[in-house]
Amino acid sequence: MRKALNMKTILLVVMILWVIVVRALSGCSIEKESQDKVKDLEFTVIGENEIPEELQKVILDKQVQPFKLTFSDDQNLYIVVGYGVQESGGYSISVSDLYLTENSIVIDTELQGPEKGTAASAASYPYIVVKTAYMEQPVIFQ
Repeated sequence: MRKALNMKTILLVVMILWVIVVRALSGCSIEKESQDKVKDLEFTVIGENEIPEELQKVILDKQVQPFKLTFSDDQNLYIVVGYGVQESGGYSISVSDLYLTENSIVIDTELQGPEKGTAASAASYPYIVVKTAYMEQPVIFQ
């Protein structure tokens, strides 16, 4: 009886050690997302009359607050960055960078204020719509 009890104890200890070893060897790995540029992407900044109707509706719904979104159709990827309500008009937005990494698309935009000395006008909702070739990668906004 004692021998059977000792064998069960030894078997239990071996199983526990096995679980610990297996978990240690197959532990979760963290995939480091590289932000290194693979290549620059070609893009077009499109005007209001070129924006797909469905996307225009989304922009109108979100324009009061800052927002970042993507939209795609069969051939194109649209990347939109909105800066929310601004006190006046005269703002412009530039695309500092748009490039592909190993596993993502990175976009960096910059809001530029109105020129000094321009007359203040009504509030505005500056946003930019960038059109590029359709890709599956997620977009990282900087």
